[in-house]
Amino acid sequence: MSALIEVEKQGHVATLTINNPPANTWTQDSLAALVDVVEGLNQDRDIFALVITGQGEKFFSAGADLNTFADGDIGRAAVMAQAFGDAFDALTSFRGVSIAAINGYAMGGGLECALACDIRIAEEQAQMALPEARVGLLPCAGGTQNLPWLVGEGWAKRMILCGERVKADKALQIGLVEEVVGKGEALAKAQELAEMACQQSPSSIARCKSLVMSARDGRSHRDGWRMERELFVELFSTEDQREGVNAFLEKRTPEWKNR
Repeated sequence: MSALIEVEKQGHVATLTINNPPANTWTQDSLAALVDVVEGLNQDRDIFALVITGQGEKFFSAGADLNTFADGDIGRAAVMAQAFGDAFDALTSFRGVSIAAINGYAMGGGLECALACDIRIAEEQAQMALPEARVGLLPCAGGTQNLPWLVGEGWAKRMILCGERVKADKALQIGLVEEVVGKGEALAKAQELAEMACQQSPSSIARCKSLVMSARDGRSHRDGWRMERELFVELFSTEDQREGVNAFLEKRTPEWKNR
C-alpha cells in the first residue's frame, strides 16, 4: 500500500487521506495507489462506504504538479491523463457510497477527485476551481463532464472557461457541494453521513447508485423505469433483501452481509 494514500477502516467505513504535502498534489504513483485502494475496498465485503479527504488543514488537493508538464512531453501527458482517468473512474465506480470531505483548496485534479464522489462536504474556508486553461491545459479527469451535471452549463463554463474560483458558500448555492461546515469539521460530517449510509442495505445501495448514475447516459425515462424494475427483482436473489424485510418485521436492527 502506498503511503501517498492512507487508509483507515472503522466499522463499515474506510477513510482515505491524500497524503502528499504540502498541497496533496496527485502523482502517477498516488493515482495508481487510489485505483488499488478502491479495487481492494470493492472486494472487502465489510466496507460499505468510503470518505476521502486531504492531509493537513489547507489543501484537499491542488491537483497535478505542473512540473510534470513543464517540458511539454506528449508521452508523459498521455500517461498522466490515463492515470487520472483510471483513478477517478475507479472512485466513481466504487460499489458503495463515496463522500469527499473537502478540507481546503480543491483545485484542478483535486476538484475532479471530489466530483468523482457521490457526495461533497466542504469546510467554510474551502475554495474550488478548474483552472487548467489558465496554464494551457484542460480538465482531463471528468471535470468537463461531471461539473455541468452538478451545477449546470452556465456555471461550469464560468469555472472552466473563465477560470472562476468559487468559495464554499457559492459552491453550496450552485449545487457543487451538498453541505458547508465549519473549519475542521468536514471529515466528521462526512463520516457521519457514511455511517448513515451503512444503515442501508449495501446490496440495495449498489443498485440504487447504478440507477442514479445511469440517468447521465441519456436513457429515456422508460428505460430507467425498466431498469428499476429489473434491479428490484434482482435484489430478491440476495441475502440482504431477506434480512432487511425480516429485520423490519421482527423489529430488530438488520445485519447486512453485502451478499
